[in-house]
Amino acid sequence: MHTPVLFEHPLNEKMRTWLRIEFLIQQMAFRPQIASHADALHFFRNAGDLLDVLERGEVRTDLVKELERQQRKLQSWAEVPGVDQERINELRHQLKQSSSTLMAAPRIGQFLREDRLIALVRQRLRGRGCFSNSCAISSFDLPTLHIWLHMPQAHRDEQVASWLASLDPLVQSLSLILDLIRNSALFRKQTSLNGFYQDNGEDADLLRLRLDLAHQLYPQISGHKSRFAIRFLALDSEYGIVPERFDFELACC
Repeated sequence: MHTPVLFEHPLNEKMRTWLRIEFLIQQMAFRPQIASHADALHFFRNAGDLLDVLERGEVRTDLVKELERQQRKLQSWAEVPGVDQERINELRHQLKQSSSTLMAAPRIGQFLREDRLIALVRQRLRGRGCFSNSCAISSFDLPTLHIWLHMPQAHRDEQVASWLASLDPLVQSLSLILDLIRNSALFRKQTSLNGFYQDNGEDADLLRLRLDLAHQLYPQISGHKSRFAIRFLALDSEYGIVPERFDFELACC
């Protein structure tokens, strides 16, 4: 039985930021019902990390530019004989709608940034450099969080839902963009020699690799949109073996 494992690696800083945002929002939405201190810390730590990422660059501007770029790509596809025009028009409509929604929305993350509870927890976690699930969650560390966790579950659920809903314009645009990028290239069989493979990126934004779990190997990737290199390493660094020739699937998106 084959168990494929998918690895993704960004080839530019813009894609790195988008993948990071996608991951953090997924983590926040993974436990939308906060019923314990551990649930709370998981949510608020990821919310704080998300705000840190959003504050480091012009995320909205980059997303709008990418939505426009994808519209131009679809326009060129529309001129190819035999293409599914209905699907092309549907995607173009979604891109235009997402762009309009994103432009009309308040500053991304502002609703979370202005929330007093999120700000207090974020400040405490940042001040202590907290990474473990047991860090700074006792009643004397964060009495505000302590009392909030004793509020009715329905109240907390409603508040979490409003926080997540404030990110909808971002989620909608980012999901559409990443879906188009991920599906822009097919997986093709490639072979590494002595655990090494390199190729031209051809202005790609993202590398996607599929490996069989049975080999117990993982990729170490370096490079940028014009050229990249992959080195395969054994999960067991002491006794693991990297085959002289190793087949894997690769998509340059």
